[in-house]
Amino acid sequence: MSKSRETPQTIRQRKGHEPIAALTAYDFPMAKLLDAAGVPLLLVGDSLGMVVLGYPDTTHVTLEEMAHHVRAVARAKPRGLVAADLPFESYETPEQAVESAKRLVDAGAEAVKAEGGRAILPQVEAIVAAGIPFLGHLGMLPQSVVEEGGYRIKGRDDEQREALLADAQALGQAGAFGVVLELVTPTVAAEITRLVDIPTIGIGSGKQCDGQILVTTDLLGTSPDFIPRHIRPEELLRDRMVGMIRGWKDGLAKRKP
Repeated sequence: MSKSRETPQTIRQRKGHEPIAALTAYDFPMAKLLDAAGVPLLLVGDSLGMVVLGYPDTTHVTLEEMAHHVRAVARAKPRGLVAADLPFESYETPEQAVESAKRLVDAGAEAVKAEGGRAILPQVEAIVAAGIPFLGHLGMLPQSVVEEGGYRIKGRDDEQREALLADAQALGQAGAFGVVLELVTPTVAAEITRLVDIPTIGIGSGKQCDGQILVTTDLLGTSPDFIPRHIRPEELLRDRMVGMIRGWKDGLAKRKP
């Protein structure tokens, strides 16, 4: 990665030329590590609700909690673009969406992400009109997990396929610089990637997207309790960490008083 800062424009220009690597960051040290590795897109994701704060799902994360973690990541001054999730019920109207997006930008975010397509188009247009770069999110929407009763793969029938295509095209026309596709069937994700002008960034949606995004603690094998099936970490670092801590603790008992 070059020493120049990433922007929404440089991320968008990677489509068809260079794969986009994106990972989540929730704090200063992780942002520094991702920067050292040259990751061009850092997402302060509301997944922090589960892997950092211990919530059962993302719907419990507040705007203030998001802003807190954005500030921590921004202090690392990474060269990668820092995007942040608009949390559950923080973008119900265009006015609220802009206000919430500005809160995250004031905390240090350089772009915001929200879940949905045509259903939130007025909010997306308002955010873009306010001069705030926007990243879309389609497919499985974690903020809807309670409503839908679980995490479900999207695009399995013609109705879902057509809806996803229409949503992706609408987001591109509204000014989004990219769109995350989560748990979309690979054939539909590949079709969306071919048909839209903006980059697609997949998670559990096959290899044909313009980029991939993962929860960093899943990639490293440090997420508590559960790691999604579409991720196969080379090593569960949490096991090694537990061993190191246990070794230090046991070593204390062997020291002479």
